[in-house]
Amino acid sequence: MTNDKHMLDYIPVNEPLLDGNEKKYLNQCIDTGWISSEGPFIKQFEEQFAARVGRKYGIAVSNGSVALDAAVLALGIGAGDEVILPTFTIISCAAAIVRAGAIPVVVDCDPHTWNMDVRQIEANITPKTKAIMVVHIYGLPVDMEPILALAAKYGLQIIEDAAEMHGQTYKNRPCGSFGNISTVSFYPNKHITTGEGGMILTDDDRLAERCCSLRNLCFQPQQRFIHEELGWNLRMSNIQAALGVAQLERLDEFITRKRRMGQRYTELLSDIPGLQLPIPQTDYADNIYWVYALVLKDEIPFDAKEAMRRLHHHQVGSRPFFWSMHEQPVLHKMGLFTNESCPVAENIARRGFYIPSGIALTDEQMERVVEVVKEILRSP
Repeated sequence: MTNDKHMLDYIPVNEPLLDGNEKKYLNQCIDTGWISSEGPFIKQFEEQFAARVGRKYGIAVSNGSVALDAAVLALGIGAGDEVILPTFTIISCAAAIVRAGAIPVVVDCDPHTWNMDVRQIEANITPKTKAIMVVHIYGLPVDMEPILALAAKYGLQIIEDAAEMHGQTYKNRPCGSFGNISTVSFYPNKHITTGEGGMILTDDDRLAERCCSLRNLCFQPQQRFIHEELGWNLRMSNIQAALGVAQLERLDEFITRKRRMGQRYTELLSDIPGLQLPIPQTDYADNIYWVYALVLKDEIPFDAKEAMRRLHHHQVGSRPFFWSMHEQPVLHKMGLFTNESCPVAENIARRGFYIPSGIALTDEQMERVVEVVKEILRSP
């Protein structure tokens, strides 16, 4: 690689595409003065996103993490209850359970899809188990049919974290439609972004009402400033929702673009030894490539941390894989997961990372990323 290549602009790991109606709708917010959570774009975004996922209700909130907090509380999960979830996920999932006073119980992930290994769930069900938290990871959904069967068999609730799955389906049914309650995120690296933001999705009238109350400080309908319980201010602003409406208009375009990017990366990287690439499909879904993730095989003499350091040196952004919940220091300090072992998640957390995958990524940038990946793997 020549010195000129080193001087090229940095390729970020993610860059959103905001060249649709975003400015038009934001200007409407400014022109009308509707910039708070009272504006009309909120309801429009909630209704349109819920309809896209096939849900009765959408409750817009300030981010995907607090969506999980509200979902857990709305289901009545509390002290002593157990919730089964994948160890390979973001801390928000375990945090929502712990903050409710409940106990997270983890299962390892599948080595090919990186989603929770559904074969391990039933052995972890106890009389204290109240729910299974499903988290769709990186581009492929969790195999839902066995989980739905277990939930019916044992009378369990399902919390579906579909944060990364805008537009993805499981056997042609939208992700975000499977749980008693489901959540999504609209962080800038998602297919639809509102900057920060999230949404709770449900078909249950009571759960929807409960989430709306928790979102808005538990104000009483008849007497606003008298409170029977404590809620949060989890509200999304009209400005954020305006972005969401504009982004949602282009979701199908973004999905097509992401899948083409994933296929192109695979074409360019498939002949490189030592890399595990994302699988393109399972028997229940085609990969949506939320991110394009790589795992270094054992023959590569360094780990993901070193690979990312080398990529950064060559002006290419990257991000590490999630660090497993059972290895989180903060949870160890709480006395959780003292003797837990999940070898698949432990391995990919150390040897996995993802390369630039944003919707605004160009073909030229992708080719340069691949060139850099090849170079760093050739180096000792």
